[in-house]
Amino acid sequence: MSFVQFTDVCKHYKMGDNVIKAANGVTFNIEEGEFCVIVGPSGAGKTTVLNMLGGMDGVTSGDIFVDGVKVSEFKEKQLTQYRRFDVGFVFQFYNLIQNLTALENVEIASEICKNPLDAKETLINVGLEDRLTNFPAQLSGGEQQRVSIARAIAKNPKLLLCDEPTGALDYETGKNILKLLHDVCRNNRKTVIVITHNTAITQMADRVIHVKNGTVVAEEVNDNPMDASLLEW
Repeated sequence: MSFVQFTDVCKHYKMGDNVIKAANGVTFNIEEGEFCVIVGPSGAGKTTVLNMLGGMDGVTSGDIFVDGVKVSEFKEKQLTQYRRFDVGFVFQFYNLIQNLTALENVEIASEICKNPLDAKETLINVGLEDRLTNFPAQLSGGEQQRVSIARAIAKNPKLLLCDEPTGALDYETGKNILKLLHDVCRNNRKTVIVITHNTAITQMADRVIHVKNGTVVAEEVNDNPMDASLLEW
């Protein structure tokens, strides 16, 4: 069994008499330690897929397995534990606590986990050794995203889920953040999943999953992923 497995997963919403099929029969596999990019246009269902995988949204039907465990059957208490211990989230907007320093933002996440990494060491590893005591307002966008990534990594999760992590960043900073995520995947053997509308990012992925109209329309494995620093868009 693959590390992440979606089998005919659907998420439907009712709006009056209409049924919105945000995900409609989504099926794919991701192996442990892969850097996977889920790509598609706005409204394709990418975020819905990520939210279901991250335990933030339930499924209407179908099965989701992570590391051999059927997370799509989890009850609310199990989902809370799953989000707390097994999943690290990185969002387009950094969601940092403004009155806490960079170090405190990472420490507050690591304190709720079973086997957290050292918060200070994690921040140093993402290149913020000189910003430990800075507040978010004193950091650039790229630095704030690095704190966000450090916070997710420090949880020592099984999965690192990234929702448009470069969407609020300029070109060069975005490439640096992608390289950092790639390094996390390679050096820490983490399974990293990035959703994006930017097709250029697919060149650095081990696996690419194309989503359109709530379903997977293509899936490909890249034997020679490009270095993030060489990406152009």
